[in-house]
Amino acid sequence: MPERKTQPRMLRPGATVGVLGGGQLGRMMALAGSAMGYRFVALDPAPDAPCGQVSPQIVAAYDDIDAARELARRADVITYEFENVDAGVAALLAEESYVPQGSALLYTTQHRLREKDAIETAGVPVAPYRKVASLADLAAAAVELGLPAVLKTVTGGYDGKGQAVIRREDELEEAFRRLAPEGAFPAGTAPGETASAAETASAQAPAGEDAPLVLEKFVPFQCEISVIAARSPGGEVRSFPPAENIHVNNILHLSIVPARVPEEIRQRACELAEQLIAGLNAVGLLAVEMFVTEDGELFVNELAPRPHNSGHYTMDACATSQFEQHVRAVCNLPLGRTDLLTPAVMVNVLGQHLEGSVGRFCEDDEEANRLGVIPKLHIYGKTESKTGRKMGHINLLCKDTADALAWVEQTNLWRN
Repeated sequence: MPERKTQPRMLRPGATVGVLGGGQLGRMMALAGSAMGYRFVALDPAPDAPCGQVSPQIVAAYDDIDAARELARRADVITYEFENVDAGVAALLAEESYVPQGSALLYTTQHRLREKDAIETAGVPVAPYRKVASLADLAAAAVELGLPAVLKTVTGGYDGKGQAVIRREDELEEAFRRLAPEGAFPAGTAPGETASAAETASAQAPAGEDAPLVLEKFVPFQCEISVIAARSPGGEVRSFPPAENIHVNNILHLSIVPARVPEEIRQRACELAEQLIAGLNAVGLLAVEMFVTEDGELFVNELAPRPHNSGHYTMDACATSQFEQHVRAVCNLPLGRTDLLTPAVMVNVLGQHLEGSVGRFCEDDEEANRLGVIPKLHIYGKTESKTGRKMGHINLLCKDTADALAWVEQTNLWRN
């Protein structure tokens, strides 16, 4: 991948930040950066995208080379708000403009096998895994790793999509058929049939980087946590306090800060995140999702080289928000302090919660007053609300996270 261009000086307020992607992360980045005096321009194919409501927007497809070059002409520095940006476009921009994050990390994090290999290379623990290019590979990997295990596609997939938990041997073929790309089975092999040994061998590809699937050993975890780390071009690294994350239907529901794990585990999680962002030579933010086992071990699950949903609590609860920190990093400013100013719980507002959340925010909240909880509402400006779609979030500032969790429970807004 092309090397990123170097920038010999910091970009002072007044410079323009170009953002690949115009969703809610770009919007909140632009709002944070604008408060510091930076200008923004976003590239997104959707007219009236959330970021385009608060900054100029180039309406074009992400792989539109002319539009990408226009973004490069208008911006002093370019970043991205989600990792599924076309890596080729990011590489082109890295040649023609200043892209401090480069394209190499995108190339890595867009592919689960490359990502896991990179985590291991950095010396950070990850759940044991095996590459899977055929049903025979899957059967062998299941024997080696043991069941239960999780089969995942190496590209795509989010909020639980593109994966299947396999608990018994008789579930292997069904999971493989559901996730494997077309052509992974010998022609004419119907569901429930077994191909001959010769047919199976001819259908197998080497289980290298081109393998379409990965099988991960199931980690019996006590909880999931995440750490948002930041790194400047000069190598300064800071991390935010770990958040404990609770998912419902594979979508993040709550982030609790401080995470309800021993202090030594929180400290170790920050150390691993900082080790990883330095080892990857990343610039900007890196969200590191981890499993915490019953005996206190930590295993990295996934990475995201951008602001992250589990870091939204920083907008109201920390000395510096994750969005300001990202702008600071890509503009080569000194990183801000990451102190937690108050305990907090972040709760996502999905489409089915939007009307009730906004309605409650517009009234005097006696329950919040009684519990000593301060709700801070953030709405993303999406033009269409759907069940399961992230429309906003609420940061609940509190003295004790138990009070904030009680508020969430007693509102009855998040029961569906």
